[in-house]
Amino acid sequence: MSALPATARTADTPLSPLLRLLILTQLAFNVGFFAVLPFLAEHLGTAIGMAGWLVGVVLGLRTFSQQGLFVVGGALADRYGVRPVVLTGCALRVAGFAWLGYAGATWSVIGSVLLIGFAAALFSPAVESEVARQAVLREEAGGGPRARVLALFTVAGQAGAFVGPLLGGLLLTVDFRTVCLAGAGVFGAVLAGHAVLLPRHIPGREPVHVRGGVGPLLRNRRFFALCCGYGAQLLAYNQLYLALPAEAERAAGSQTPVAWLFALSSLLVVTAQLTVTRWAGRRLTPRRSLAAGLLLTGAGFAAVAAARPAGWTGAAGLAPLAVLVVLLTLGQMLVAPVARAWLPDLAEPGRLGLYTGALSSVSGLLVLLGSTASGALLDLGLPPAAPWAALAAVPVAAVLVLPGERAGARGGRRGEGSRGSRGS
Repeated sequence: MSALPATARTADTPLSPLLRLLILTQLAFNVGFFAVLPFLAEHLGTAIGMAGWLVGVVLGLRTFSQQGLFVVGGALADRYGVRPVVLTGCALRVAGFAWLGYAGATWSVIGSVLLIGFAAALFSPAVESEVARQAVLREEAGGGPRARVLALFTVAGQAGAFVGPLLGGLLLTVDFRTVCLAGAGVFGAVLAGHAVLLPRHIPGREPVHVRGGVGPLLRNRRFFALCCGYGAQLLAYNQLYLALPAEAERAAGSQTPVAWLFALSSLLVVTAQLTVTRWAGRRLTPRRSLAAGLLLTGAGFAAVAAARPAGWTGAAGLAPLAVLVVLLTLGQMLVAPVARAWLPDLAEPGRLGLYTGALSSVSGLLVLLGSTASGALLDLGLPPAAPWAALAAVPVAAVLVLPGERAGARGGRRGEGSRGSRGS
């Protein structure tokens, strides 16, 4: 674990070798991914000449092919195990980034981003569901709350999200193709490493048939309520790739601030995620933690909406974006680990991969619809505050549909809030 920041190390019993590998996997995934993605919207709009609505569609398709197809990757991980699904996904991500680096036509760009997204739809739910399963087993053995492990997983991902844009920004001085090929190289290294280190069989994870798991999932209304809240947060977070770069370009005249705003978000998670998770677990139930996160996110967009009519540029124009990034990141820190910690209590035995994938699939559908709409809003010539006010309303409205917590359920105040509601 020495590769992770000191603040990310848990004070509980040591992590197993498998958990350490999976957490460091998330770190590597995000280095490669975030070296490319923050600069994609500007590349599509400037170098390729796509309209704003079409850029929104492409970004939404990328998210949907990833988040939307997580249910496929999760079901495949339940059926065939973690190793083959992760290795296949890494190989497809290498091909997708290399293709994107050479893509010039709209159809080619769409094909490459769909491949990039589908690759993550394979490896991410496999890794995430196994981390959650191992966290529950560790908790049941007295090793510490599961939310702390999932928060550590988030910290590792954000450490990668911090390094990735800095690497991409440096390589962008050459060209966007170099950035894409560097991202492909990172995933090539991950593929080679996991071919050696990832176990062929993980004890306790026995294969199950896909058939028989979908029906109970579709009837689980409380699960879908959780999906709506989580999806609203994901849609808001996706604006870091769409609305934020456009506003940064307007305020500063370049994309340079984007890398620093991403770095700010990542540094906040790396330094504060475990503290926020510990604080929330002691003081908030899971539902209240999710609600607080969504309200903070809405407040971040409202801050930009309030400032936008003034038309500030330079440092004054970037200040509301910094407020947005801080509040959105705090919201993400409250929502993501708690939602993932709640999920194992919703899943049928042996179906955690399916439920992990379904959570992201429903969220991905919401992002596809929402990012297309937000891209259109940015192009319509509305009053400057209107698109940001609309974006602020989405997470606030999502608070109303969050699932409740049943009496006697394992709530967020026990331990550090790692346990969600049993059966909810």
